[in-house]
Amino acid sequence: MKFVDMSNNTPSNSHAKDFASPALTLSLAGIFRDGAAGNEETEEVDDGSAGGGRREETTMVEISSENSVPLMSTLSRSRDDFDAENEDYDDPTNSKKKKYHRHTAHQIRELEALFKESPHPDEKQRQQLSNQLGLHPRQVKFWFQNRRTQIKAIQERHENSLLKTEIDKLSEVNKALRMAMKKNIPSCPSCGFSSSSKEAAVVIPTQEQQLRIENARPKTEVEKLRAELGKYTKGTSPTTSSGGNDEENKNGLELQTDTFGLEKSRIMDIVNQATEELKKMATFGEPLWIKSFETGREILNYDEYMKEFPTEKSGEERLTRSIEASRDTGVVSMDLPRLVQCFMDVNQWKETFPGMITKASTLDVIRNGEGDNWVGAVQLMFAELQMLTPVVGTRKVYFLRYCKQLGADQWAIVDVSVDKVEDNIDASLMKCRKLPSGCILQDQSNAHCKVTWVEHLECQQSTVHSLYHAIVNSGQAFGARHWMATLQQQCERLTFFKATSVRIKDSTDVATLAGRKSILKLAQRMTWSFCHAIGASSYNKWDKIHSKTGDDIRVASRKNLTDPREPFGLILCATSSVWLPVSRNVLFDFLRDETRQHECNIMSNGGPVESIANLATGQDRGNAVTIQAMKLKEDMWILQDTCTNAYESTVVYAPIDIGGMKSVMTGRDSSNVAVLPSGFSILPDGLESRSLVITSRPEEKCTGGGSLLTVLYQILTSNSPAAKLSKESVESVNNLISCTLHRIKTSLQCEDG
Repeated sequence: MKFVDMSNNTPSNSHAKDFASPALTLSLAGIFRDGAAGNEETEEVDDGSAGGGRREETTMVEISSENSVPLMSTLSRSRDDFDAENEDYDDPTNSKKKKYHRHTAHQIRELEALFKESPHPDEKQRQQLSNQLGLHPRQVKFWFQNRRTQIKAIQERHENSLLKTEIDKLSEVNKALRMAMKKNIPSCPSCGFSSSSKEAAVVIPTQEQQLRIENARPKTEVEKLRAELGKYTKGTSPTTSSGGNDEENKNGLELQTDTFGLEKSRIMDIVNQATEELKKMATFGEPLWIKSFETGREILNYDEYMKEFPTEKSGEERLTRSIEASRDTGVVSMDLPRLVQCFMDVNQWKETFPGMITKASTLDVIRNGEGDNWVGAVQLMFAELQMLTPVVGTRKVYFLRYCKQLGADQWAIVDVSVDKVEDNIDASLMKCRKLPSGCILQDQSNAHCKVTWVEHLECQQSTVHSLYHAIVNSGQAFGARHWMATLQQQCERLTFFKATSVRIKDSTDVATLAGRKSILKLAQRMTWSFCHAIGASSYNKWDKIHSKTGDDIRVASRKNLTDPREPFGLILCATSSVWLPVSRNVLFDFLRDETRQHECNIMSNGGPVESIANLATGQDRGNAVTIQAMKLKEDMWILQDTCTNAYESTVVYAPIDIGGMKSVMTGRDSSNVAVLPSGFSILPDGLESRSLVITSRPEEKCTGGGSLLTVLYQILTSNSPAAKLSKESVESVNNLISCTLHRIKTSLQCEDG
C-alpha cells in the first residue's frame, strides 16, 4: 500500500473584471434604498467601464448621506451617453433633469439571479437580459454597476467593524497599562519587562509584554486582510455609505465579495465539491478505509483515495507534507438544531472544545444562512489548536466552513482550506490545511444525534517532542476520535447541568438545584482556565529552567491587574510532562482519589481531606465535581473537577476561601469568585499496538501502553501589583513540580519509568 501526500487543488481564479476607466462613480444614498428586495429606484450612472475614446465631461458633486460625512466625488460622463439620456427625458428642454427608473419585483429577481452567477456580465449577457426584462441594455449595465458599488460599501462597513473591535481590545489593554503605570509598576515601554535589574537572574515575561505581543498580531492580520481585499477590488469606485434599509445591511455580507481573489461563485464550487468528498469519506468502507488488525482504528488507503479524488500536487510538495486522516462515529446527547448552532457559532464552538481550541474567530462571512437557521452559510474561519501540554506546538489553520442540509433530518458541516489563504494572512505560519473534513449529523429520537466525523489534515513535516512523537505522528492527537470524544463529553455535561431530576442528597451542603448549577458553572470556568494555561498557545510564554532531578520543567508568569475571575497580583505557572508505564485509567483513578490526595496534591499539605459535596457531570463515575475540606487548612476548601472520555482525562482543582464557596453553594452568582486552577492532564502514549502485547518479562514492563502526564501549578507569588518575580519563587515552584512527580512515581511504583 502506498502512502501518498496530497491536497485539494483549488486554483485561485481571481475575478479581475474591474472598471476599465479611472473615473469615479457617483453614489447617492438613495441609489441603495430597497436595493435587493421589492421595487428598486436607481439613478442611471455610467462609471465609464464601457471604455472607448469618447469625449468626457467632469462635474464636481457634493454627496452626503445619514451615515457618512459630506465628500466630493468626481463624476465622469461621456458626451455620447449624456446626449443619449437626454433623448429619453420627459422634458427635452430641461437638460439638467436626471431620469430615475423603478424596476419591478420580477426584474429585480432576474437581475439578482444573474448577479449571483456573474457580477460582471458581458455585453451579450446584458443584451439577453434586457430583451428578457424589457429594459434598455444601458439600464442593465447601470444596475450592475450600482450593485457592485453597493457591495463595496457594505464590505467596507464590515471591515470597519472588524477594525473597531480590534481598536476596542487595544484600548482595554492601554487602559490596563495606564493603571499599572499610575501604581508605579516599572516596566520597559518597548518589551514589557521589569525595568529593575535586581531580579535579572530570572528573565520571564510579564503580562504587559504578552499583551503587547498578543494584541499586535490581530492588528497585523486585519491590516493584511485589508490589503488583500483592496488588491482584488482595485478599480472599484469609492462610495459613501449606502444608507440602505436594515434588511439590506443585515444580509449585506451574503452579497458578492472577493475573498483572496476568489469570487463567491468559485467559493461555492469549492465547498460543494468538498461536501461531495466528505459524504463519500463518511460513508464508504473498504477499500477506501481499512480497519487495523492491531488497533481496531480505520486507516485511509491512499492508493484508493487518489483514484477516487485525484489531485495535481507535485512530488516535491508531497515530500514536505504529512497527511493525517481519521474517521469516528458516535451518538451525542444534543438535538440537531442546537448541534448545528454549536458548530457555526464560533464562540460556542470554542467553548465546546476548551482543551483543543485556544483561539477561534470568523474572519469573513461569505454567505449568510437562510432564515433563522444556518442552511447554506459559508464562513472563512481561523482556529489555533493545541494539546494539553506545552511541549507540543499549536496548529494554526484557516478554512472555509459550510453548513448544508442534506435531507429532512441530515446535515453536513464541511471544512476545507483554500490555497494560498495562509500566505495572504501570515506567511510565518506552519502550514496546516484542512482537506475536505467535517461532520455528517443525523437526527435521532429523544434529542440525540448520530455524528460521523472525518478529520483530514495536511501539515508540514516538523520535529515533535520525543514523548509525544507516537500520538502526534499517528494522527491521534488532532484526529476524529479526539474531537468526537470531547463533543460527547461536553454534550453529556450540558445535559447533566440542565437536568432537574438529579439527586442531590449525596451532597448534604448543596440543598437546591440553583446551588448545584452555580457550583457546576464555577467548575467549568475553572477547567477552561486550566486548559487555557497549560498549552503551547501564544497566550503563554514558556521558559525552560534547569532541574536537579532532570525533569523538563517550564515556567511562565503573568500579572493580573483587572480580571476578578482570578486573584490579583503576580502569578507564576510551572509545568512538566512525563511518560509513566501505567494505563490512563489507573493514573486517572489514582489522581482523583480523595483518600490519596496527600500522595499527589501538595495543596492538601500532606493531610487528609473530607468530602463536602459530590456532583455528577456524566454517566462515568469519573466525571464529577467535588468540594473537599482540608483539615490542616480550615479557611480554605478545594473545588475539584474530574473529567474523562474515550481519549483523555483531566483532574483540575483550586483552593477557594470557605466564605466564597458557601455563597456559591447557596445558588449565588459565581462569576466574581477568584479561581487559580492547577491540576493534571492525562493522554495515552499513542502506542496502541504495543499495549495489546501481554508479557511477563520485567524488562518489557515499560515498552508501551503507558500514559503521558502533564502537571500544572499556578501560584500567586504576591498580591501586590508592583511585585517582581524572584529567583526564590522560581526555585520553589521547581521543587514543587519535582516533588509532585516523585510522589506520583513512588506511589505507582514506577520510579524507573
